[in-house]
Amino acid sequence: MELSEHHLEELRQAMEILENPGIVAKITNAIGQPLEKTLKFLPKNIHEKIGTITEAALIKAADAAIFTVKDIPNTQPSNWWHKIGVAASGAVGGFFGLPALAVELPVSTTIMLRSVIDIARSQGESVKDPDVKLACLEVFALGGKSEADDASESGYFATRIALAQTMTEAAKQFTSKTLADEGASMIVKLISKVAARFSIQVSEKVTAQAVPAIGAAGGAIVNTLFIDHFQDMAKGHFIVRKLEKIYGEETVRTAYEDML
Repeated sequence: MELSEHHLEELRQAMEILENPGIVAKITNAIGQPLEKTLKFLPKNIHEKIGTITEAALIKAADAAIFTVKDIPNTQPSNWWHKIGVAASGAVGGFFGLPALAVELPVSTTIMLRSVIDIARSQGESVKDPDVKLACLEVFALGGKSEADDASESGYFATRIALAQTMTEAAKQFTSKTLADEGASMIVKLISKVAARFSIQVSEKVTAQAVPAIGAAGGAIVNTLFIDHFQDMAKGHFIVRKLEKIYGEETVRTAYEDML
């Protein structure tokens, strides 16, 4: 079954979002300084620390958002309210710098995850479904190719393929009330895999906030761009999932790949 013209246009919009995230370019344009070279000069232990903080932040965010969310499908997402909340936490991060990351990132990640859930509901997803809850977490792994991805795959589908088995196993164990419960071990494993990709973009955010004199105002701008990026990823992701339910995964993927 071929996609209708309307759905083909929806898929094209999703593809353009998912394959061209441009978070570094957005931040660079906002602060007026390139980040790519600066990222390379961050000490290795800083990258490791960011990775640890990122994983902890995702776990806290999942406990605070995924396990407490109410199922209100087809509601309009409150994107601007979430942006305001993340901007406020970014102001703290911009003022205090890296030492504040362990406090600021769990807060901003929780707000972003609630925003992702809002967007999922706006696309008709039921957040009572464990698969949907995990798909919301999956959004934080999106944002372009990693070095481990198959060069023949799109960045978006390569990420989904890399996480697919763990996603399936985690969905089977989604009976716990919190991630501290023993039954949530596969969900924690999934979060660890997502965090490995999410931490790359967190490093870019931290680098931008570490630019001399960026201050609280700059930190708020960077965080606003950060949540904007993941709101875009969520929109694209859940459009693709919506179309997969109508036409089947293989049909949608083939049409998506033909657009690249």
